[in-house]
Formats: sequence, structure tokens, C-alpha cells
Amino acid sequence: MPIEPVAPVLSAGVVTAEERPVIATTRAEETFAERPVSALRQRLDSVDLLRGIVMVIMALDHVRDFFHHDALLFDPTDLSKTNSALFLTRWVTHFCAPVFVFLAGTGAFLSTMRGKTRAELSRFLLTRGLWLVLLELTIVRVAWTFDLNYTFNVGQVIWAIGWSMIALSVLIYLPLWAITMFGVFMIAVHNAFDPFRAASAGVLSGVWATLHTGELTETYGGIRFAPMYPLIPWIGVMAVGYSFGQIFRLEREKRKKVLLYLGLSLTLLFVIIRATNLYGDPRPWAVQGSPLFTFFSFINCQKYPPSLLYLLMTLGPAIASLSFFERVNLKPNAWASAFIIFGRVPLFYYVLHLYVIHGLAVVFAFIKYGNAIQEAFQTGRPPADYGYSLGVVYLIWIGVVVALYPLCRWFAGVKRRRKDAWLSYI
Repeated sequence: MPIEPVAPVLSAGVVTAEERPVIATTRAEETFAERPVSALRQRLDSVDLLRGIVMVIMALDHVRDFFHHDALLFDPTDLSKTNSALFLTRWVTHFCAPVFVFLAGTGAFLSTMRGKTRAELSRFLLTRGLWLVLLELTIVRVAWTFDLNYTFNVGQVIWAIGWSMIALSVLIYLPLWAITMFGVFMIAVHNAFDPFRAASAGVLSGVWATLHTGELTETYGGIRFAPMYPLIPWIGVMAVGYSFGQIFRLEREKRKKVLLYLGLSLTLLFVIIRATNLYGDPRPWAVQGSPLFTFFSFINCQKYPPSLLYLLMTLGPAIASLSFFERVNLKPNAWASAFIIFGRVPLFYYVLHLYVIHGLAVVFAFIKYGNAIQEAFQTGRPPADYGYSLGVVYLIWIGVVVALYPLCRWFAGVKRRRKDAWLSYI
């Protein structure tokens, strides 16, 4: 199966309503002023809701990876082969990774609003980042492959979030304006280096691939590594997400306006730059055989590595949606509460959903093909009729999400009731 996960944002330092508010702060502790618990909880609910929504969408893409009959044949965004339903099913999941990484930075900032000092936050980001890198290369890798042969490894979004947290553990000692400029510069300028491929870097080809191009490299002992999520510009995305957190210090009415105007401005900036076809994405859009597919070409931006336009296209609407979430009362809405639950236990949900989806795929394959399926995948030649229609994919997706909800709700309760330090790493 193709390995292409989009991981949930790992909410560095996002606190729950049950955590004690700060009674007093000092300049030496580098904390922000005390905030009422109810006001902060409302802000976190909107963040958790957005995170939960994209996590549920993420599961759709992963079910498609394992169950759709065309998943092994072509890229669903290839306009020469795809159809509208398949393209949109894949395209909507483009929002997941940018939102996850961005909100991880926001979560780190929000933790300072509840009394965590910079030194405490830096230690947490460093240790959790290292943990996530290890997790990606072990437990998450096995979930995707069901294979203990480590001759081929992939650096995916958990890996990228881990390294971005490690970088942020140092960046947070800079002034907010400097963190913002660092992140914006990394996001805006990195496409200028697209012509420089890893091979041109000589002995540093592996480093350049890891930082920018994402090309397959060979490490020691013939082990190959594919950094699908190169660290530039993901480190920049988390950095601007951290700076973005300061918006949540504003009063509610002003905050809603800032979120809306910022989100719409980024979206408009995407439209303007994309229309020129001059910069921001290595794949220019072009007129297609129909207006709909011309529109698809316009929004079909590069994800690996993420282009400037890809990030503007996804983060703009996501930020604007936060304005809407803050305008409504989320507590009475059962649908919102369910998504919020998923958003509060992102890593638990992510690891669990991979094992459930992959395990179901194995069960379905054995029911349909028997023992022949094992040999087929060992040889890399799955049956010609492998997989199911897009309608079946959607049904399996809904079933997986519904099945995971009780477990996520239980674990959210565990994290709410207990304050063990190790729970903040899961």
C-alpha cells in the first residue's frame, strides 16, 4: 500500500479546562497575564474543533489509500486520469497536514497563556519532538507497512512535526516578531530553490533532500530513506502558527474580525499569485477540457514538498473557519462536541486509526482472495481487481470514525482526570 499519511496536529502544550489557572505571574517567569478559564476554554474549543474536523477528513484519505481500486494505479489528482469525485476526495485532505503543523505551533503559544514558562515549554518541545521522530520511525512505520524490514524508511508528517518542535524549542527564545519573520521568510522563499536538486549538493545530497526536495536517499548499509515531508517549510509553518497564537489574546469580537480578515487575505493572496503562474508552485495551472477541470488545475498545488501556494490555499480558509467557530456556541452542538473530542486526543487517534484501517484492509483482502493475497503483495503485484469503489470507501471511512469515537472519548476523559506527565506525550 502507498505510504502517505497525514498526521494529526500534536498539540504541544494545549491545555484543558480542568487544568488550574495561573494565580499570579511574573516577568521573570515570562508568562502572560491570567485569563479566565471559561474564556480560554472557548478559544481552545474552536482550535480543537478545527483540528478534529481535519483529523476525520484525514481518515478518509487513508481509507482510500488502502481500499480504493485505483489507489495503486494513479495519483487521484492526475487530471488526465481522475474524475471529479476522486479528485475532490483527495484534494480536500490537503488541508490536514498544514492545519496540523500550524496548530501545533498555536498550541505551544496557548500553553504560555496558562502559565508555562519559556524554559518549561522549550524542554517540553525538545523532548516531545524527539519522541515523535522516534515514534514515526517505529510504531507509525509498522502501522503503515506491517513490515519489520527496515531497509526502506519514510519521514512523514509525525517526523516533520517532531523536528519542527525541536526547532521551535529554540525559536521561542526570540521575540515574536522575529519568529514570525523567520516563518514567513521560510514559507515564502523556499520555492526559489526548487531548481536545485539533491544530486547537485554532492556529499550533502541527503541533507538537502531532507531539508527541501524530499528525494529518496541512501543512508548507511544500503538503507533507503524518503523524507516525504522535508523540513523546509514545515518548520516555518509551525513557527508562524506559534506567532498566530497571540491573536487568541485579543478580546472575542476583535479576535473574530482578525481571524476572518487574515484568513480571507491569505486566500485572496493565493488566488492572485496563482493566477500569474509566475511563482509559488512548480506546477503551473492550465486550461483543461472543461471549466471544472480548469478550476481543478488551478487548485491542484504541490504537496510534496508543500509549495507556497499550497500553504496559502489551505491555511487561509482554515484560519477564516476559526472566526466562524468562535461566533457560535459550540457546547449545545453534538456534532461539534464529537469533533472536539477527536481534536483533544490527536496522537492517540492517529496511531489507532492507522492500525484499524490497515488491519481491516488485511481482513478484507483475505476474505476476498484467501492466502493468495499474501504472495501477491510480497511480489508487489496485487490482483488486478483489488479494491472497491469510492462509495464503499466512504462507508468504511464512516464506520472507522464511528468505531474510534468511544475510544477517543474514553482517552480524553483519562487525560482530563489525570495529570501524569507521560500523558502529555500521547
